[in-house]
Amino acid sequence: MIKLVVTDLDGTFLNNKSQYDVELFKKVYAEMQQKGVTFVACTGKQCERVEKLFDEHGKGVWILGDSAARIKKDGQVVKEFSIDRDLALQAIDQIQDFDNNMTLIVCASDAAYVHSSISEDMYKVVKGSYERVLKTDSFANIDSRFIKITVFDTEGRSTALRAHVENTLGGQIYIVDSEARWLDITALHTHKGETVKKLQEMLGVTFEETMSFGDGENDVELMAIAKYSFAVSNACENTKKAANFITKSNEENGVLLTIQKILDLQ
Repeated sequence: MIKLVVTDLDGTFLNNKSQYDVELFKKVYAEMQQKGVTFVACTGKQCERVEKLFDEHGKGVWILGDSAARIKKDGQVVKEFSIDRDLALQAIDQIQDFDNNMTLIVCASDAAYVHSSISEDMYKVVKGSYERVLKTDSFANIDSRFIKITVFDTEGRSTALRAHVENTLGGQIYIVDSEARWLDITALHTHKGETVKKLQEMLGVTFEETMSFGDGENDVELMAIAKYSFAVSNACENTKKAANFITKSNEENGVLLTIQKILDLQ
């Protein structure tokens, strides 16, 4: 019997316009609650952005946000996994050494920070995934705990950037290039798979009782924590290979329709 459903958002639960079928979600989520199934949004988005996304429909939803570096439920932070400050600043230096014109988003416990020189167009891109955004003249001036570092590169060089940072900090931090334009850095061993395992322990849910959905490179670990792991049909090849099943695409409500079918069987 399924007790836990974990899904990535962008490219998986959300369609290509970053939207979801609200009416279908309300119907499926009501059935999940009736049957005692916990729903988890596991994403690179800031927790507060996810709260706004689900709005009044998200009561009881667990959010593993900021690339699973924060756990939040019903407005309360349950747990955070911060990066050592010195390592975070070293990583920022390495990124800026690679190309100082990339868009850096430094996520801290109080907000996501961008450089004050950010263009209006890039600021709009950031606001698509981050609700609380502050500008700073120097990331070294951030007083709160570092949670995650994200890079958006319009030239799609995330793989090369990852190699550059790993040359200095490999084995000390966790780095994933989720797609060509996006790269995320979190504390070592902090990623979607490990954070879901911690949540499974908190909730007393097993691997056999878990269902997961994903599409990107950063969802490969998400496929390993659930017996019923699904890649949407638009997923990258590595995630498809890691998944036990393939379902419909993010444009076809693949996640919600699959959950609905499984719930009908239990």
